[in-house]
Amino acid sequence: MSDYNRQKIVESVPQKGFFGHPKGLFTLFFTEFWERFSYYGMRAILVFYMYYEVSKGGLGLDEPTALAIMSIYGSLVYMSGIIGGWMADRLFGTSRAVFYGGILIMLGHIALSIPGSMAMFFVSMVLIVLGTGLLKPNVSSVVGDIYSLEDNRRDAGFSIFYMGINLGGFLAPLIVGTVGMNYNFHLGFALAAVGMFLGLLVFVFTKKKNLGLAGTYVSNPLSADEKKKVYPRIGLGAVVIAILVAVGIPTGLLTFDSFIALVGILGIGLPIIYFTVMYRSPKTTEVERSRIIAYIPLFIASVMFWAIQEQGSTILANYADKRTQLDFMGLDISPAWFQSLNPLFIIFFAPVFAWLWVKLGDRQPSVPQKFSLGLLFAGLSFLVILLPAYLGGTDSLVNPLWLVLSYFIVVLGELCLSPVGLSATTKLAPAAFSAQTMSLWFLANAAAQAINAQIVKFYTPETEMMYFGVIGAAAIVLSIILFILSPKIQKFMKGVR
Repeated sequence: MSDYNRQKIVESVPQKGFFGHPKGLFTLFFTEFWERFSYYGMRAILVFYMYYEVSKGGLGLDEPTALAIMSIYGSLVYMSGIIGGWMADRLFGTSRAVFYGGILIMLGHIALSIPGSMAMFFVSMVLIVLGTGLLKPNVSSVVGDIYSLEDNRRDAGFSIFYMGINLGGFLAPLIVGTVGMNYNFHLGFALAAVGMFLGLLVFVFTKKKNLGLAGTYVSNPLSADEKKKVYPRIGLGAVVIAILVAVGIPTGLLTFDSFIALVGILGIGLPIIYFTVMYRSPKTTEVERSRIIAYIPLFIASVMFWAIQEQGSTILANYADKRTQLDFMGLDISPAWFQSLNPLFIIFFAPVFAWLWVKLGDRQPSVPQKFSLGLLFAGLSFLVILLPAYLGGTDSLVNPLWLVLSYFIVVLGELCLSPVGLSATTKLAPAAFSAQTMSLWFLANAAAQAINAQIVKFYTPETEMMYFGVIGAAAIVLSIILFILSPKIQKFMKGVR
């Protein structure tokens, strides 16, 4: 997108109207609030739905398989952002991508709400994966469009937006989790579908007035000749995938283990391809190439961070269900409720961090330094959760406050890294790859969960201390290395802070 078009977009958006921020932030805040309500509501009960017995309304899968599927599913959700980012950049813009994605997500939750076979379960997963790939990276990209690059409100705006994400994430496990765990899993999934429907209503009825031209520009549209080549290739690719699946499953070549390995390869390989293509593109300037180099260590750090944070819905969810004392102080705690801790802490502390960055101004830590702090807290959160086993063994139930403390510490890291990473991505992105670079940011989460799918099988109550200790220590070591390299990385960012 040219600087001229970027300026036209900013001028078309009312710049005051939502807590001192552009009015479009209202539309994006509540669209993402309801989308996250639907996603985190579904995710709060999904792992339990998979491994609970059929007599209890579940699918009856064994626990290691259910944990691996959760990680693979999470990886594919974020990996599909490549498709969504490419379509927004080359075909129809970010606004339409958000709308189409919301429809697919809603249909996916509706499919989950229908009692049926494993086939219906996997149909819902495909719909939600594709829908989230269209919506998730592009709604964040539109947030970047409504601010000028020099606007000091930008980081604070992303923090407010991030607070909206987590407000939906906080309420969803309490509402959807309670209904799904205490009454019926499918009724819980239906509530998630309603949430996405409400998000679509907010977006459709307020975008014209609040967003102006934001999301309407196609930053790098396909030429007529390119369209003639691309559409047949997409169709051919779909046919090839269908044939490979149809042949692979009956012959035993496509098994669950081989699929996990394939996703792991994609999780690591796709970011490498993305960085290479953007760096070598003739549409990328010398300054933008330098910023891509600076982005690489930030990407690696975010992979390590999300590998720990995303285990809140897998290993720590299982820990809450199997290892935690759920009858506590006269309260019967649902294991799904622990999924609300992360967003609850963010709701309280996101405004504090937003205020802190604005208050510090030019004296605030650099982006690489904030990332190193995020990694440090992530590592500490895993070292904390190994202490109960060290102090009391692996046979007794753990006081739930240990789990609360672990979630709290990782949130401190998340607030140092995630909203800052969103903002930095929009500023470091090459102009011709704006939406796709946001997809690359979410690929860090995809890579992390692809790695998690490989390592969650090593977790057992007996290996608990070793599991949390090795991963936590690795994150702390990486945070120290990143902090040391921060001044060098900052130079490659060419003025971006």
